[in-house]
Amino acid sequence: MMWTKHNIPDLSGRRALVTGANSGIGFETALALYQAGADVVITARNENKAKKALLDINDPGRTNRVSYMLLDLSSLADIKRFSEAYINEYTRLDLLINNAGVMTPPAGKTHDGYELQFGVNFLGHFALTGHLFPVLRSNSGARVVTLGSGAYKYAESIDFDNLESEISYEPNREYAISKLANLQFAIEFQRRLDHTGDQVVSVAAHPGVTDTSLSRHMDPGAYQQAIKRLGSLMPAWQGALPTLFAATSAKISPGGYYGPDGPGELSGYPGTAVINDRAKDLTAGKLLWSYAQSATGIAYPLT
Repeated sequence: MMWTKHNIPDLSGRRALVTGANSGIGFETALALYQAGADVVITARNENKAKKALLDINDPGRTNRVSYMLLDLSSLADIKRFSEAYINEYTRLDLLINNAGVMTPPAGKTHDGYELQFGVNFLGHFALTGHLFPVLRSNSGARVVTLGSGAYKYAESIDFDNLESEISYEPNREYAISKLANLQFAIEFQRRLDHTGDQVVSVAAHPGVTDTSLSRHMDPGAYQQAIKRLGSLMPAWQGALPTLFAATSAKISPGGYYGPDGPGELSGYPGTAVINDRAKDLTAGKLLWSYAQSATGIAYPLT
């Protein structure tokens, strides 16, 4: 049976935070969680875009709330500021959706000097999750969903000597590395939660091939060739379904990975996605976690 947002259980009384929710998959994720009864906080870097998304989501006839907060995931200082403001304002968090991302941009770095895709897609969300962990662990059954991509399979490993583009920059390679890091993070996070006994669940999801603005940096010719090779794009609402499934379904497995159930996980409805050996590698997961803790100065979860 196809799983859609109509299968989401009643989320009344729950609070969700969705990063990068001003458009695309993040917007559709926030909208569906709000329509299921959750109080939703959306984040974006641009205030005008955040306000527009807020107006598009909000239904005056509902009793639950949607609100926005500005967040720049390319700045560790801003992530800390945001997290302190969130905890002060809301005190509760049941669903953290690590959705925001950047794909194949021109060479650039975060405020802290990391290659932009690695810094935003992975390191920023690692820091955000750590800062918000105290309010996550206070609610039994809280979930953290981290967005991956089928592109992670093209990353052979994470080159820790090139995460600040010290050697070279290749946009597709760095994107794949950032998404491999996200999947390793989700799996290693669950291993650590199992060890500490915290009642938080970490899962990962990917949207398949979806029509969003994420591909805006791609060369137009290469983009058209990719469409011919991969087939038609799913609408954003359908690409959001694996994330929503991972966030709300009772049938998920802690540390699991979910994506479209069609051939190659390119399209379809939520199902279990393939995790390759590189993503599951215990040593690689520990090494990434150690690097991220050192880079951000945040250690979690702690016994």
